[in-house]
Amino acid sequence: MAAESAVAPVLEQLETGLEIGRREIAVTRSDLVRYAGASGDFNPIHWNNDFAVAVELPGVIAHGMFTMGAAVQLVVDWAGNPGAVVDYQTRFTKPVPVADTTGTDEPGAILEIVGTVGALDAEARTARIDLTVTSAGQRVLTKAQAVVRLG
Repeated sequence: MAAESAVAPVLEQLETGLEIGRREIAVTRSDLVRYAGASGDFNPIHWNNDFAVAVELPGVIAHGMFTMGAAVQLVVDWAGNPGAVVDYQTRFTKPVPVADTTGTDEPGAILEIVGTVGALDAEARTARIDLTVTSAGQRVLTKAQAVVRLG
């Protein structure tokens, strides 16, 4: 996706509570297969519905790290430089079920991400960006926070 801002953010122009952006990310089972190949995480809960249900999940679920990585991309695009993100942490709250929509144009799930400035540190020249990450009306990550070093 294209960067949210053409110019790198400036600390002095930010304030706590400012929304830095929002986006929706469509997720398909094909995305999960590609992620499994890239990450080496071939756990069947991410591709085999029968297995996922047998271990008491609602069905195939997205990889937690896939969800985490998709969410932080909003911050990377806003910062204009992936190296500006000096810390990123989250807690996984709920799984992201991904329905089988093979053969259709429909996504299996939608991730909704909103980023806001949570704190500013003038001495360190950093902004903490708080991410709200939901799917199907459920918060799937909590305490999702990225620290960005600003010029």
